[in-house]
Amino acid sequence: MSAELTSQSNFKMNQSDKSTNTVWHHATVTRKRREEKNNHKSAVLWFTGLSGAGKSTLAHAVEEQLFQYGYNTFVLDGDNIRHGLCGDLSFSNEDRKENIRRISETAKLMLDAGVITLTAFISPFRAERAMARSLMPHGDFIEIHCYCPLSVCEERDVKGLYKKARKGEIKDFTGISSPYEEPENPEIRIDTGSNSLDDCVKKVIELMRSRNILPVAGVDDAL
Repeated sequence: MSAELTSQSNFKMNQSDKSTNTVWHHATVTRKRREEKNNHKSAVLWFTGLSGAGKSTLAHAVEEQLFQYGYNTFVLDGDNIRHGLCGDLSFSNEDRKENIRRISETAKLMLDAGVITLTAFISPFRAERAMARSLMPHGDFIEIHCYCPLSVCEERDVKGLYKKARKGEIKDFTGISSPYEEPENPEIRIDTGSNSLDDCVKKVIELMRSRNILPVAGVDDAL
């Protein structure tokens, strides 16, 4: 076993070790003060759906719209995260769970920082999405189901992953050899297979307005 693999293996084994002798430090600069300075509330927008459903495309388009109007945003993108924070994880069911746990904790910190955080992950299992929701204060976790038929996702297949999965070259591929558990009660379900990107963005922005995450005037101007 290479030194790199040994290091990763030891890291995973040590994840079960609990932190001890730690106390949460309460900062004087609170989330509320940050939100007042930002002129908007923070929230976690959790985009979920099959590969090719348009999660990243929609999340970044929504961020672009919000950013143009001066709001503080950041997208946690599935591929980008696996280049660093979760670079040691595979796509097995267990590692996918750990992937979502790390992202959930990161999103929680960004929520406290007053940032509108958009996450774009397949996050195929309901239990892991429920875990992520449980970390956030009530109403701060917005689950957005990017619905797109599997056939359409396969037609898009921008990365060529479905073809490889169909050939058996990729194991545990969501929608083919691993299940995707659709959200039962998401805050919003958007048909990314038939609606235009602009329409999808408007639906998300309108939802944020209805939940008082954004100042109404600013959002009206953006629309």
